[in-house]
Amino acid sequence: MPAFKATPQQAIPRTIWALGLVSLFMDLSSELVHSLLPLFLVGTLGASMLTVGLIEGLAEASALLVKVFSGVFSDFIGRRKGLLLLGYGLAALSKPLFPLADSAQTVFAARLLDRIGKGIRGAPRDALIADVAPAAIRGACFGLRQSMDTAGAFLGPILAIVLMLWFDGNITQVLWFAPIPAVLAVALLWGGVREPDRPTRPRPLRSPVRLRSLGQFSRAFWWVVGIGAVFTLARFSEAFLLLRAAQLGLPLSWVPLIMVVMAAFYMLSAYPAGKWSDRIERSALLAASLLLLIAADVLLAYAESVVSMLLGVALWGLHMGFSQGILAALVADTTPAELKGSAFGLFNLISAIAVLLASATAGWLWQAYGAAVTFHAGAALATAALLLLGLRRATQ
Repeated sequence: MPAFKATPQQAIPRTIWALGLVSLFMDLSSELVHSLLPLFLVGTLGASMLTVGLIEGLAEASALLVKVFSGVFSDFIGRRKGLLLLGYGLAALSKPLFPLADSAQTVFAARLLDRIGKGIRGAPRDALIADVAPAAIRGACFGLRQSMDTAGAFLGPILAIVLMLWFDGNITQVLWFAPIPAVLAVALLWGGVREPDRPTRPRPLRSPVRLRSLGQFSRAFWWVVGIGAVFTLARFSEAFLLLRAAQLGLPLSWVPLIMVVMAAFYMLSAYPAGKWSDRIERSALLAASLLLLIAADVLLAYAESVVSMLLGVALWGLHMGFSQGILAALVADTTPAELKGSAFGLFNLISAIAVLLASATAGWLWQAYGAAVTFHAGAALATAALLLLGLRRATQ
């Protein structure tokens, strides 16, 4: 794969910064909700671990599945911003449904609407970044957007802790604050994001699941898809990190601290990892992220205190920083310009199957065999992804 070298003259485009701020505000809103939702489901609504796993898996899989169509459609119309507004708008509309929920079914409906919004915006957003990012700093651009997104994920749980302490642990009251930053994100997207002009020539509407379309992608792209799928199987929902913390005795109002620690290490590592990937082989950093995930799973499996739990969560956050932006950059590296939206959509279609299996299996393993077995299974799958990555490098 090409190794690009950034030059001092190449600044990150304004559109990337604006998209980063949009992501920051929306993730602040979403993570305020997500850092409390597993506790709300299990403690308030009486849901089982398997139910939590199914809700998380189906919601996240829906987001990834919708990305297929949004990516292809953004290639077809040659525009990205309208789909971004629709996606972020749906996510904002979902936020008031969480404090109104009186059953797991209502929570599932709200999660589904929120994740469909994420699915609509995800592939066009990544394709827009690929459109405007200079090739020499592409990894840095993806890493910056990811770091700003994770800054929101860092601030959201902090706000959740403050509000939980203020409202004496009343989760429903705290959830009512989530719509505010979500609306700010949509307003910023409307006024602050511009996309480059494109030729107005008609484009065929291609489906990435048709054989003719599949044949246009390179062998290198399919390696990225395969590794990404096994990678996703190894990393189940962070909801189980929150439930593990509660299991180890962390007070309810402080459980969002888990997401604060994870997001802090994710945020601090995503942009440097993206910049490093412009100078060294991206797959080397991806291998490092898998080693971090294996270490995190082992620590979380054997954790007997909040301190060891937090150390495992910190490694989990580093693993995220060393993988998410880099996987997106690898997809961009291995696909032609006119098919980038379709490529991100197809990548997420395969990942949708994996994420559903991952979270549903994690919920079943936890319910049937306990937390330790769940994290051991994650470590085993991460090892399989690492071996697959090594095989790819050996066959290049």
